Amino acid sequence: MQPAPVSRLEHGSRQGRLLRDTFDARLFRQTSGQAIDQLEAHLLDFSLRGVELTEPAVLTEAARSLMTTETEGIAEFDEKKLAGIIDLYIRTGIQVHSPGYMGRQFSGVVPLAGVIDFVSSVVNQPSSFYEAGQLPNVAERIMADELNRFIGWDPGTFAMLTTSGGSLANLTALLAARNRKLPAYWSQGGSALAGGARPAIAVGADVHYSMARAAGVMGIGEDQLVRLPSNDRHQIDVDMVRPTLEAAERRNLKVFCLVASAGTTSVGAFDPLDELAAIAREKDIWLHVDGAHGASLLVSEKLRGKLRGIDQADSLTWDAHKMMFVPAPCTLLFYRRREDSLGAFRQKKASYVFDEEPDIYTELDSGDKNFECTKRPMIMTLWTLWAVYGRALFAEKIEHLCQLASDAHDMLLTEPDFTPVHRPEANILCFRYRPEGVGEQELHRLQVAIRNRIKRGGRFFISKVNVDGVAALRVVMMNHEITAGHFRMLLGEIRRTGQELLAGSDGDDGQE
Repeated sequence: MQPAPVSRLEHGSRQGRLLRDTFDARLFRQTSGQAIDQLEAHLLDFSLRGVELTEPAVLTEAARSLMTTETEGIAEFDEKKLAGIIDLYIRTGIQVHSPGYMGRQFSGVVPLAGVIDFVSSVVNQPSSFYEAGQLPNVAERIMADELNRFIGWDPGTFAMLTTSGGSLANLTALLAARNRKLPAYWSQGGSALAGGARPAIAVGADVHYSMARAAGVMGIGEDQLVRLPSNDRHQIDVDMVRPTLEAAERRNLKVFCLVASAGTTSVGAFDPLDELAAIAREKDIWLHVDGAHGASLLVSEKLRGKLRGIDQADSLTWDAHKMMFVPAPCTLLFYRRREDSLGAFRQKKASYVFDEEPDIYTELDSGDKNFECTKRPMIMTLWTLWAVYGRALFAEKIEHLCQLASDAHDMLLTEPDFTPVHRPEANILCFRYRPEGVGEQELHRLQVAIRNRIKRGGRFFISKVNVDGVAALRVVMMNHEITAGHFRMLLGEIRRTGQELLAGSDGDDGQE
């Protein structure tokens, strides 16, 4: 009998030892403890920090300096190198846990959610199929039932799945809508409509940019987006919907889906869902609600009225990584009719994942409803928080953040050199710095320049958005540690920055 060949990674070799060490549970505990210590210090720092902008070349050099110079084999573990990597990662990112962070719609997470996300990364259970991620698939069903109590559909008749982000959820819902209203399109493509009306999607003037992308990806074409006019509250103007749809029909367009927003990205406006639903039913149009930001208000008794009529929607996008305070991405896509969840993707010829004989286990699979085959078990962070703390954790924080935005708006009314653009409906507030003497021509460039210089200053992080064609400063209240005092400090910094810019300080802040 010939002796078994000896691997170069046998116990006696250095490389064999190093390979085993990288997977060793004791090293896992050591490195985890080191990361936790650094993250704890990060979470305990309540100083005003926005983002530390580092030139890409400088950051690249810093990152390369932390890389091993070993090129032939596995390098020895270097504790200092890991500490440097974690520190660089924390230091160069947006400081979402700081009261100076008011710029975007993703938030600092509930720390327990980060712990569960860490567990998910280690156990590594892709969740598109029950056999690979059993608890995540059960948790999806549980959270679907829990959250549907606030949507209002009949139990057992609807469906929910998770997707990696609101843009993918919107695309998936639009595919389901197209395939239901234009059933031959999936197999035959645009040729199925040869000689007929061109398919189109009706959207609000302030709809998220993912809708234009989806129209292009689907072969509908961005030019077939029918833009519905807005009213003075930045909502879809219901009085203009029927005339706009009828004008589209005269242009030989067949609108198969109407997209409403529950919390627009720019100003946080909520479209009148109940009135839009009535029009959609009348016209036999699918109603999709992009509630990526604002759907979370459903869990609050005080605020859920802003989504009145949501139970009449055909589909709903809901980003938990925004106002449910879990790590991104964690998006929930709901369908009012369970069978519609199978309509977006009709291909099933993939024997390595789709079972030929469905059973009680494959019934929970979402691979046939989702573009993703390998999907993170993103629901675990949301379900764990819900299981441990319950609904009130989310409701109370959301209500607090919306009240912060309302208080900030009222504060602006007392400042003669600031002008709010709107009254906030949720936690997004847009306003302009407009001291006496600043004309229309200067106004746009001044806001952009202020935002850029504030960002580079590193104490506050705010965003900007064009409202009615003119730039406005935009804050998103995502951190419950923010106080009226912090907002007043921000206004002081904006005023000081604006005066410096108007006085002619050097800088290229106006370029964006």
